[in-house]
Amino acid sequence: MHARDLALFHAHGGRVDAARATFGGDDWIDLSTGIAPWAWPVAGVPLGWEQLPEPGAIAALEAAAAEAFGVTDPARVVAVPGSDLAMRLLARVIAARRPCVVRPGYAGHLAAWPDAVAVAPDAMRGLASGSPAQEHGGVADADMLVLASPANPDGRVTDPALLRMLAGRMTVVVDEAYADPAPGLCPDADDRLVVLRSFGKFYGLPGVRLGFVIAGTDLAPQLRALLGDWPVSSAAVAIGTAAYRDQHWHRGQQARITETGGLLDEVLRDAGLPVVGSAPLFRLIACDGATKLFETLAHHAILTRPFADQPDRLRIGLPRGAAGLVRLATALEEFPR
Repeated sequence: MHARDLALFHAHGGRVDAARATFGGDDWIDLSTGIAPWAWPVAGVPLGWEQLPEPGAIAALEAAAAEAFGVTDPARVVAVPGSDLAMRLLARVIAARRPCVVRPGYAGHLAAWPDAVAVAPDAMRGLASGSPAQEHGGVADADMLVLASPANPDGRVTDPALLRMLAGRMTVVVDEAYADPAPGLCPDADDRLVVLRSFGKFYGLPGVRLGFVIAGTDLAPQLRALLGDWPVSSAAVAIGTAAYRDQHWHRGQQARITETGGLLDEVLRDAGLPVVGSAPLFRLIACDGATKLFETLAHHAILTRPFADQPDRLRIGLPRGAAGLVRLATALEEFPR
């Protein structure tokens, strides 16, 4: 496979059209995104495309999300058209002289803060311990830190106590796109500990383009002013409000994710592929021939996620049902080990 073609899939997951153009085939299984393969059922929800979203409806959405996140004051929960865009807006709202971004991690963090210093996860632990040797990792003089927890792509969860401590010294932005269904740090969020949440991943509806920023009483109004009167679509408001209130489906989704994750672990173990990182919606495997494995799976119309800066890693999301697991297991049998 030409390096130029492989680079198409390094930026982010979900490029099924590019995969089809490169490898051919139909009936693709997209395991590249870490998005739940079971979508919340939107049938029967009046989407309201014919009208602008009312302020009261947006407030109801934010209240439903606040309850799901364990946040007592819905005014601190700001609906945004996707958490990725929210990061870029936060970069304009939060004044930072020396931002730092934890790497490896989500590429969108560096896109939002292109001048940020890349730091390793150990730099945070070093700062917490007060070790001068570790403090020189780029965090000691930072006034802003951006990271994901669970991290993408390895699923690493950073100790909440450490993040609360760091927020006493600088602004900390925690991307919790993969934290659902847990409350995470949302109840602790304020203007120094800003939390991002994604709707689409857990609810299997990324095309809705809905996310939330949980912040304090100064930052939340600034962000609302920047977004304007109609920050998200009427359809996103209707779907998001109904989905967050659907606790029965929520519990069922948790069970599906847990069960399928266990079955995926068995498939990977049987294939001799060590799992070196995980989150409920994806697994990260280590493989010397990760590029070749990516191609092998692609020739079976299975799209996974390679990484330019970690060429020995491949991220694999959850297949939908037994048929997807069987197709994955069959494709892995062709990969030499």
